[in-house]
Amino acid sequence: MSMPADPFDDSPHGSPGDSGTSTATIEREELREEVEPGDRERFAHYVRKEKIMESALSGEPVIALCGKVWTPGRDPEKFPVCPECKEIYNSMRPGDKS
Repeated sequence: MSMPADPFDDSPHGSPGDSGTSTATIEREELREEVEPGDRERFAHYVRKEKIMESALSGEPVIALCGKVWTPGRDPEKFPVCPECKEIYNSMRPGDKS
């Protein structure tokens, strides 16, 4: 009668009397994007163009039409437009839109 395989044996073939089958576990590290505070709200907001440029240079936060205050840093094309900003923008007179 043969002895059971040693579970701590590191050789790929096991003991000389083994049938040659083995099981391996592959460990994989999962990478996730870190979320910033306020990242749960995923909308693109309306802000005056000059304020976006100032913020890009100074790092100061901006204020959207809806009142949200944040420092822009992500591509707004990836997010839907904030419904509140859109409503306010559409209600402005043509000369008021920037």
